[in-house]
Parts: sequence; C-alpha cells; structure tokens
Amino acid sequence: MTVVDAHQHYWQPARGDYGWLAQAPMALRQAFLPVDLCAQREAAGVKFSVLVQAAPTEEETRYLFELARLDPAVAGVVGWVDLESPDVGARIDALIRDGDGLLCGLRPMAQDIADPDWLAKPSLDRAFDCMQDCGVAFDALVGMPQWPALRRRLQRNPQLSVVLDHAGKPAIASGGFDPWVRWIDELAQHPQLHCKLSGLLTLLDEPVHDDAIEPYVDALFAHFGSKRLMWGSDWPVLTTHADFGHWLRMAKMLTERYSSGSQADVFAANAVRFYALDIDSLVPNHM
Repeated sequence: MTVVDAHQHYWQPARGDYGWLAQAPMALRQAFLPVDLCAQREAAGVKFSVLVQAAPTEEETRYLFELARLDPAVAGVVGWVDLESPDVGARIDALIRDGDGLLCGLRPMAQDIADPDWLAKPSLDRAFDCMQDCGVAFDALVGMPQWPALRRRLQRNPQLSVVLDHAGKPAIASGGFDPWVRWIDELAQHPQLHCKLSGLLTLLDEPVHDDAIEPYVDALFAHFGSKRLMWGSDWPVLTTHADFGHWLRMAKMLTERYSSGSQADVFAANAVRFYALDIDSLVPNHM
C-alpha cells in the first residue's frame, strides 16, 4: 500500500525565523532536514509526503521549495503568506510560480496569533477568496480558542478546501474530550472541512499511555468518516514522544479498528485528492 505522509516539517533554526522554537522542548531546537528523515521514512514504507511550513515568513516557504527539490519524496508544500497584505493575491501568485507545482496549501499560524478571532476578520476575505480561486488549500492550525473563528470562516468560504491540523489540538492530557467533541461535531458539519490524523501523541503528558488517544480517534472517524481523514506524522515534533514507525503502526491499527478497510484512503488517497498531488510524476529514491 502506498503511504503519503500528509504532514511533516523540516527546519533550520540558524535561519532565525522560527520564533516558537524558543519555547519548544530543547530536543526540537536543532536542524531537522531531509538527511535526518529519509531512512526512517523509507524503513516505515512511506513513499511521499507533504512538507508544511514552520515559520511565518514567505522566505521560509521558498526555503522549503529548495528542500523539496532535494527530497524526491516531497509531493507538495504547504507554505505561508501574509494574508493581511494588500497585495496578497500577487504574493500567492508569486509563491505558486516559484514553487513550480509544489505549492498545494497555505497555513497561517493562527494558534500563535493573540487575537483568537483573527481567522474571521473581514480583512482576510480577499486572501481566502484568492486561495479558493487558485485552488490552494487552507491548513487550519488552531486550538480551542480559535474554533469559533474557524467556524465563521468556514461559513464565509464554503467552497474553500480546509483541513484541520492535528484534530484541532484537543486537550488530551487534561481530559478535555467533551468540549472538543462538541466542537468537532459542529465543525464536521461543513463538508469542505477535512481533518488530519496527526499530532495526537504529542498532546500526551507522562505518565499517560498512548491508548488515551483512542476515544479521540474513534470520534474523528465517527464525525469525519474515512474520506475526510488523512494521516500525518508531524515529524519531527513527533520525536518528543515516539518514533516515526511507532506512530504509523499505531495509526494503521486504530484505523483498522474504527474504520476497517479504509487504510488506502486515510494513508494516501485522501491527501492526494485534497492537495491535488501529482505523485505519479515522482519517483522517490535513496538520498
């Protein structure tokens, strides 16, 4: 079975635009580049991936284009653009041109913006309309404070392709299932919203066991179904709690448990369709 990792990162802290790393675990405050992932990904049987931004700059997005050209498994890049810029349409067009087919989505780092209602601001309407017109997906990096604004954005742009990163970052460690599932029930009513089966293990605190994520996975399949979920490693953030192969094996086991027979969709087809990835033109090889 072909496996597509719908969510992984590379970063180089020496570039200087990863402000969030200052508060991240020490183990993440180093470079994570293609040479660090290739063998693990190949051993796990993952053939393709979507590379996701980790800094709120267009320069980092262009840096990811460079890395993607060095890593033949990367089928698409989710970048960043200044959505409030008066010339946002031209900026998106420039990234599409510079990516030469790589740009498949954009992700503002909404969870790090002080205003929880930022995503719903009318001043962003032009940017989201441009994304919709250009066929560029929107990765929603949000937690509970941003969920109401995301709902309003979904209502305002019903044709926009949107994916919820890391299942909306539920408060698993503190037992926050009920408020999370109420919001998932509401958000999932929007048919354009997809969801990533990613980032859940890193929401656990010691000594909570991995199986604490199971009710959340069950709820995701119940609300989104197997056609709107896509697996992602969230590497290298994943490395603070598990290795690449462990999370992939666990996700496959849970998918079989809660949606038997849907692995081909969750682990490849949904990401390919959502991001319009041209994986047939890619031939991954050894780096």
